[in-house]
Amino acid sequence: MTRPRKLFVTTALPYANGKFHIGHIMEYIQADIWVRFQRMQGHEVNFVCADDAHGAPIMIAAEKAGLTPQQFVAGIAAGRPQYLNGFHIAFDNWHSTDAPENHALAQQIYRDLKANGLIASKTIAQFFDPEKGMFLPDRYVLGQCPKCHTPDQYGDNCEACGAVYAPTDLIAPRSALSGATPVLKNAEHFFFRLSDPRCVAFLESWTQDGRLQPEVANKVKEWFSVRTNPDGSTSEGLGDWDISRDAPYFGIEIPDAPGKYFYVWLDAPVGYLAALKNLLDKRSAQAQGESISFADYMAQPALEQYHFIGKDIVTFHTLFWPAMLHFSGRKVPDKIFVHGFLTVKEEKMSKSRGTGLDPLKYLALGMNPEWLRYYLATKLSGKNEDIDFNPSDFMARVNSDLVGKYINIASRAAGFLSKRFAGQLTHVKPEGGAALMHVLHAAALPLAQCYEDREYGKAMREIMVLADRVNAYVDANKPWELAKNPLHEQQLHQVCSLLINAFAVLTRYLAPVLPQLAQAVQGFTGQRMTHWQDRQDVQSIAPYEHLMQRVDEAQLLALFEPAAEAAKAAQTPDAIENSASQLPGGEAIAPTISIDDFAKIDLRIAKIVNCEAVEGSTKLLRLTLDVGESDAHGRLLTRNVFSGIASAYTPEDLIGQLTVMVANLAPRKMKFGLSEGMVLAASHADDKAQPGIYILKPWPGAQPGMRIH
Repeated sequence: MTRPRKLFVTTALPYANGKFHIGHIMEYIQADIWVRFQRMQGHEVNFVCADDAHGAPIMIAAEKAGLTPQQFVAGIAAGRPQYLNGFHIAFDNWHSTDAPENHALAQQIYRDLKANGLIASKTIAQFFDPEKGMFLPDRYVLGQCPKCHTPDQYGDNCEACGAVYAPTDLIAPRSALSGATPVLKNAEHFFFRLSDPRCVAFLESWTQDGRLQPEVANKVKEWFSVRTNPDGSTSEGLGDWDISRDAPYFGIEIPDAPGKYFYVWLDAPVGYLAALKNLLDKRSAQAQGESISFADYMAQPALEQYHFIGKDIVTFHTLFWPAMLHFSGRKVPDKIFVHGFLTVKEEKMSKSRGTGLDPLKYLALGMNPEWLRYYLATKLSGKNEDIDFNPSDFMARVNSDLVGKYINIASRAAGFLSKRFAGQLTHVKPEGGAALMHVLHAAALPLAQCYEDREYGKAMREIMVLADRVNAYVDANKPWELAKNPLHEQQLHQVCSLLINAFAVLTRYLAPVLPQLAQAVQGFTGQRMTHWQDRQDVQSIAPYEHLMQRVDEAQLLALFEPAAEAAKAAQTPDAIENSASQLPGGEAIAPTISIDDFAKIDLRIAKIVNCEAVEGSTKLLRLTLDVGESDAHGRLLTRNVFSGIASAYTPEDLIGQLTVMVANLAPRKMKFGLSEGMVLAASHADDKAQPGIYILKPWPGAQPGMRIH
């Protein structure tokens, strides 16, 4: 038996400005499966996470809510357990980056980097929002990427090409808070000297030594070299990293620098260590016997450190974080596991557009959390590929594979054993199917490798192939036929005993994915489901209780908000008799609707942050709209809307203006791209007699995202 490993495992810290979305749940499930598998192998694992509690978005959101940042973050944290417990995600500790441990660790890491000559200060020109009266964090400056010219990129790195740059490098910058053009003001900032030859040499080695997936390592490698881009510009390799922000800012103060705070991305990953320290300190306080300190734990040569993250934060975890750890004298991660994004019905997730999957709604509908765990497992691999949640595929995989192939093995045998043999199993003779059991047991090692490599999809496929073999054995031996003939009683006992043992083996292989079901099977068979390769035969079974229901199509339909349908205007008989000139606006008032009908239409204030003509169309303008939406990290999300108003407005007329849009209209695929809503405008029914289009404009004081009631 191999020596037990010591593993320190984390997931990316969610930003504490909102609830969990399904993308968070996917990442936590992926990591939870891996951790549960490692524990089944006998390894020691500490699995922690924390709320990323600092930064301008938290400060701004708390101010809007009339709360202190600490109160705001505490309210968000209070809602976390219902998600984690609901989907059987078992972190050993959930902490906060605003905790004392994180303040102390972040400040000490800074001091150690400074002592190593890797902190420098200089006066820089920084963007200042004249309307908000504050310096703008990088993520509150939007503009075109200076490398690839993709629009609407943030002020620290480009999500399209991965380039890292300063906010002042953006083309046509604007404030994400007010839309105003920011002005430059001088301020002293502190920098982590990532361009130092020591850092460059270390990172060039660390990122290419097998710690990253090949596709991630290849992407990261591009960031080190000086190269000519397609547009003729040059990329100059690693640059120094601005790690300070000016007050007002909610964060950790920089030692000996009044009014200066750490940029949130410096202290956020330190939260991994803080959450672990908090866990170990709590254990020490509660321990009756031997315990280990945080310092001693991290000093163990055999300790392995792993991070599960999304591909949108690769820069911070493969450059800044390992360099911070290494040059402050700390252990660096053994591997960074990067996964792709989760789409719903092949579209970007958005609740208002009918492509959202609300985790709490899923649970409230009575849907089994292990359906989702299994379905995501069938999709996940060791690569950073995007995966899609398809409702039809979801129902088919759960009903046909999980229930039809796997669960039914137990249900087809348990009744006979309970009624005919008092729940007692018999030893399976070689001629009675021992060869099949050998095949099932032999799969333990290759399946273990799949779990180790996070190739869950491959593991689920192989397990279902094994289930097919077991079901083929059922079909060949027909226990329902054997039960009709008393002469076949012994053979029936053999067949059903084999089926229960086979079911137990398959359950053990699925246990990391289906922990609650595995616990139920443990009670049913009396066999431990916590050890990966336990070959002890089942001796007896408890009375069988159904282990899993099938997906109800009604639940699945209710999970997704129905797409809004365009209203069909219809004239009343009296109105038809009138001429168009006698009708308001040239057309009859639409049939009466109820207040409930109106409530289905989600009208929102939208800010036109960009507008441009559509090549190949004389009628359309492409509008980029801010509807007050942001992602889990507080980054502004915008809508792309095509509107037939080009005859009445030029792009210059509209940029920066507020308007009204239908926010929950189903996205429409057009020749020129996807339109994600509808801007409201007024016009006469007879546009020849009374030409003109008039876009709706709210009164001053309205803000993007406000709903119209």
